[in-house]
Amino acid sequence: MYFYQPSQGHGLPHDPLNAIVGPRPIGWIASCDTEGRPNLAPYSFFNCFNYHPPIIGFASTGWKDSVRNIVETGEFVWNLTTRELASAMNETSASLPHGEDEFLRAGLTKAESRVVKVPRVAQSPVNFECRLSQCIQLTAANGDSIDTWLVLGEVVGIHIDESLLQDGIYQTAKAQPVLRAGGPTAYFAIGEDQRFDLVRPDARKG
Repeated sequence: MYFYQPSQGHGLPHDPLNAIVGPRPIGWIASCDTEGRPNLAPYSFFNCFNYHPPIIGFASTGWKDSVRNIVETGEFVWNLTTRELASAMNETSASLPHGEDEFLRAGLTKAESRVVKVPRVAQSPVNFECRLSQCIQLTAANGDSIDTWLVLGEVVGIHIDESLLQDGIYQTAKAQPVLRAGGPTAYFAIGEDQRFDLVRPDARKG
């Protein structure tokens, strides 16, 4: 077994942590500053954390535009990254001066949201409109503050392309979501051929 203590370095060509915890959903986060200027950026530390109310969250290393915008306005939108949109998503990761529009850079269309003021990515088949619930600065085990911020938002509006609903059930593979993997360039797509089903033990009772 290869063993290392993260505080002393991993000794490998690339940190394996985010390759092991993966593939990970992409937090493609749209926000606006207080002047209404849009921002769009992908975050690979993203997930869903609660059903009722639905809460999603992403972590940002550093107090970036997305975090600042969300804290100041209390709103953001998550957009599903699909295989077709992967290159556009990647373009929005560029470090642009504050106020420059990543939608325009990536050739994406803004769509008006229903509940929040932040625009959605029109080309994305799923969008979550969110209101900020918590912004938490992470700490190490010894209590030291880390320059990483966990942004949690309650999902207050959901848009789903109806072609992804079959008999009322969302078809994950049909959306062709893109997931972040390890190393500097690796991503994965999901296909129906990779599906398998398990019935939870409690559901088998009786």
